[in-house]
Amino acid sequence: MKKHVKGNVSWVGYIDWELESFHGDDYSIINGSSQNAYLIQEEKTVLVDTVWLPHRFDFVENLKKEIDLKDIDFIVANHGECDHSGSLTAIMDEIPDTPIYCTANAVKSIEGQYGKRGWDFHVVKTGDSIDIGNGKKLIFVEMKMLHWPDSMATFMTGDNILFSNDAFGQHYAVEELFNDKADQCILNREAMKYFANILNPFAPLITKKLSEIAGFGLNIEMIAPSHGAIWREDPLQIVNKYSAWADAYQEDQVTIAYDTMWEGTAKIAHRIADEIHRQSPDTVVKVFNIARSDKNEVMTEIFKSKAIAVGSPTVGGSYLSSVAGWLEFLKQLKFKNKKAAAFGCYGWGGGSVKHLREALDLAGFQVIEEKIESNWNPEESDFEGLEALVKDLL
Repeated sequence: MKKHVKGNVSWVGYIDWELESFHGDDYSIINGSSQNAYLIQEEKTVLVDTVWLPHRFDFVENLKKEIDLKDIDFIVANHGECDHSGSLTAIMDEIPDTPIYCTANAVKSIEGQYGKRGWDFHVVKTGDSIDIGNGKKLIFVEMKMLHWPDSMATFMTGDNILFSNDAFGQHYAVEELFNDKADQCILNREAMKYFANILNPFAPLITKKLSEIAGFGLNIEMIAPSHGAIWREDPLQIVNKYSAWADAYQEDQVTIAYDTMWEGTAKIAHRIADEIHRQSPDTVVKVFNIARSDKNEVMTEIFKSKAIAVGSPTVGGSYLSSVAGWLEFLKQLKFKNKKAAAFGCYGWGGGSVKHLREALDLAGFQVIEEKIESNWNPEESDFEGLEALVKDLL
């Protein structure tokens, strides 16, 4: 169903209420999501992006109810990832000669995924534009590594809409379409989760790109991303949040993440949490069992934190496999300006704390010297360094 966005622009995407995971099973979906595609009907009719492959036939049939597909003058492909390009094959089967405007890398991505089909690609770069009539035009802005090399945004003059693709989006199903109609707590949480788990590795590039966009002097009145709510009320609020989030963001929070075999490491985790509260009652403390907790939710909390403590018992001279995979993801996210401590239990021989410290250092954390390492179940003597550990973390 077509939904009015602004002027002669409509939303023609797909609300995905049942979606539970994304990027395979690597990203958890809790509040549904959407794949946002847009239809511009000025003197030129333009389709901006499409939807994911599983919904391609619904997408094309719904679009046919709104317009004659042959009236589409060209398609803008802001990003070649399949959640945005998945319906291209179905729609191009209907209108095979329709031009597609995208970056050079997007041509590689689209042809790499769907094969070389002889489509009429028009390669664009930052600053290129195309007239769509009625005194309006589309201006293209490359958004390299936000979050793929092929990404770009498209600005529509006149209505002053920035079609930002994956930048400024959220995995959040909003039937009402706009940010002012959404649950604000969920909206802000999902926007931060998206940034922390997908975009944070590219934070330095985001800072530069935001400065570049500001330098264009674009009068942005609406930001229309490819997932989640459209920002129409104070749209630059999300740009300002990205600017803050990209600058080694932290709040007064400490997150403790661990896995345990026979509850010894869990006991240490809880004692660290108690001591943080004792020393700094206003500091927010979060505790998660790595094996039982949603890793994307945990990483969002770590993104907010100024420090973390990570624990595991020793297994085979190292840490648990659940912790190993989690630490690899932590390293990929490239968090900055955060302290870390390690803790754990061991039986016949230690090793987990040493390897945890090494892994946290590789992940870019400032690892403090104090640690807690208990032989068998922790006793009070094992907590003699607890006060100093927490003091260093805070």
